[in-house]
Amino acid sequence: MSLQQASQSRVFVELVPWADRGRENNLVSGEDTLPGLRRPFSAAQAQTVSREVHVSGTAEVAASPDRAQVAVRISSTKEAAAEVKKSVCRRLDYITQSLQQQGLQAENVTVTKDFRRVENAYHMEAEVCITFTEFGKMQTICNFLVEKLDSSVVISQPQFYHTPGSIENLRRQACLVAVENAWRKAQEVCNLVGQTLGKPLLIKEEETKEWEGQIDDPQSSRLSSSLTVQQKIKSATIHAASKVFINFEVKGKEKKKKHL
Repeated sequence: MSLQQASQSRVFVELVPWADRGRENNLVSGEDTLPGLRRPFSAAQAQTVSREVHVSGTAEVAASPDRAQVAVRISSTKEAAAEVKKSVCRRLDYITQSLQQQGLQAENVTVTKDFRRVENAYHMEAEVCITFTEFGKMQTICNFLVEKLDSSVVISQPQFYHTPGSIENLRRQACLVAVENAWRKAQEVCNLVGQTLGKPLLIKEEETKEWEGQIDDPQSSRLSSSLTVQQKIKSATIHAASKVFINFEVKGKEKKKKHL
């Protein structure tokens, strides 16, 4: 029969005995000490003994995607090269002008063109890749283009993503919130035992996790085209968690000086 291992416990605060000299003098004489007894610290020794509180803190933060990309594709096939170019460029100019009128910057719009011969005809394709930072404006523009252009213009579903800077900021935020939670815990422990929290002696991030959000309906997640915009945003949301360990110094309560 195996013995069950005792659960580990952590001592938060160890208080140094300050005044028990009478007992010390009665139990020991000279430099001899009795087995199993530890001599109390003198006042000078007690000042040098470090009193600490060890706490851990956790935090979980989330960030929605800050960018979305939409591709608008235009295609045409005609026997004459000039006609196919005219057909595509006319609609392409309308799209780019509409984007400028909506206040989109040129650096957020990329245009590519492909022209080739297919059997006895000419085929031309143009693609406009648009990067949005405002998702409400994205929906307004996409709805406008669907209404004004014919079926030969295909507008892709928005692809949501995070910029590298936003992900790094999310990781830092998770760590900082975990440190703040650990500090609050240590502060409450010291207040409970009548002590004052001192400076941190050790701060260590022990664990980090990152994962993307999940939508509520597992059947809808199989087909991205069936997801709503809000579901797409939720699915692209990134979560970050951090766990930290902090060792704080513990000070005694400062006595208030009496004014005569």
